[in-house]
Amino acid sequence: MANFNKVLLMGNLTRDPQLSYTPNQTAVVDFGLAVNRRWTGQDGAQKEDVCFVDCRAFGKPAETLNKYMSKGKPVFIEGRLTYDTWTAQDGSKKSRLRVTVENFQFLGGAPSGPEGRPSGTGGHESAERVAPAEAGQMPSGEPGRPPEDDIPF
Repeated sequence: MANFNKVLLMGNLTRDPQLSYTPNQTAVVDFGLAVNRRWTGQDGAQKEDVCFVDCRAFGKPAETLNKYMSKGKPVFIEGRLTYDTWTAQDGSKKSRLRVTVENFQFLGGAPSGPEGRPSGTGGHESAERVAPAEAGQMPSGEPGRPPEDDIPF
């Protein structure tokens, strides 16, 4: 039987990233993500639901997330589900599902690096930042809408 474990989420950080290091000095960052869902109920009323997700990234992506992200900022993450289990101090068994981040994309304004250049996105050191036009934003500044002089009618 084939297996597939892929998670794509877009949301806002619920807290500032918490950076730590493993004994072999690999960076690890933990953060929470809130993903909102809005819909109209059968009664016509607008409803909203929020899903809170624990996330973890390792290595260079962890350092980049820690440097440029903070509570409330939007991010798009790609990763996989990881199931963690441990024994609490009182002896009870605990478990949690977490998303291990493999790649991510900053959303909103472009963060600037130390020299004022946009920073990379993470996941792969060679990853290039996607220009707004390539990310579905047309030169007019509106997503998916061409400039007025490009409309063929």
